[in-house]
Parts: sequence; C-alpha cells; structure tokens
Amino acid sequence: MSSSTSTINNSHQNFNQTWEIKLLYDGECPLCLREVNFLQKKDAGRGKVAFVDIAADDYNPEENAGIDFETAMGRIHGILPDGTVIKNVEVFRRVYEALGMGWVYAITKLPILGAIANFIYGIWADLRLRLTGRPNLETVIKQRAERLGCDDKNRCRVE
Repeated sequence: MSSSTSTINNSHQNFNQTWEIKLLYDGECPLCLREVNFLQKKDAGRGKVAFVDIAADDYNPEENAGIDFETAMGRIHGILPDGTVIKNVEVFRRVYEALGMGWVYAITKLPILGAIANFIYGIWADLRLRLTGRPNLETVIKQRAERLGCDDKNRCRVE
C-alpha cells in the first residue's frame, strides 16, 4: 500500500451512496475554495464528488473515516466508497478522474513525476496557511477548540 493510501474499517458505510470520492477540504482557505467551486461546477449536481468542509463547526470525523480536523488540515484527504483513505496528489487525480478530467493529473501516475508532484504539494500544504494570510496550524486548532468549547476530543483534537 502506498504512503498516500490506507484502508479503514468503516462500519457506518452507506452502500447507497452515489459519490465516487469524498473530498475533505478547508472551507476557510480561499485558494481551496476556488478549486472546490470549480470542481462543484464540473460535478454539475451529479454527486460524483461529495464535498466535505472540514472547517465547518459540524464537521464529524466519525462520518469521514476517523480523520480529525488537525490531520485533515495538514494534507488534503479523500475517502473512497470502500473506506480507503487517500491523500496528497492522489486525491486531486481521483477527483479529476471522477469528473471526467483525468487527463489533467494523468502524468502524476508515472512514479517519478508522481513523487515530484507529491513533494511539491507537500511544500504547498506546509505553507498554505501562511500564503493565504492565516495563522499557523496550532493557532487555527486552538481557535477552533475555543470556538467549539472543545470538550469532545473527536471533534477537535488539541494536545
């Protein structure tokens, strides 16, 4: 199994779902929202992609393969209908494939180019809060915990 893929046992899985991938995104990131808005237009209400805003106060890790807010904020994550969790560039590749635009990320299937793309994405992921004028991850987590009155560790893990 690659470092960007893991499988979880999701006993609450809904077998009637129509989505091909669930995309966990940061709804407070302006660049992320721009991409999500583009992808939602391409989905055109078909429901091929389930868009889940991890920044929403009602974000629930149990409904999203156990991926807590802090983990989701670190790297982009996707969940496949069978419960497989994917992250990094593979998420973009799968979303674009589901929407009929797989050619955009097809080149990242090549091992060397995929590794380079993941490396570059990792740099972006590490810098995105600063580049979009937001506080660092520790501060974002603390602010969320304060806002939610975080006594539920599953809603916002702060250590």
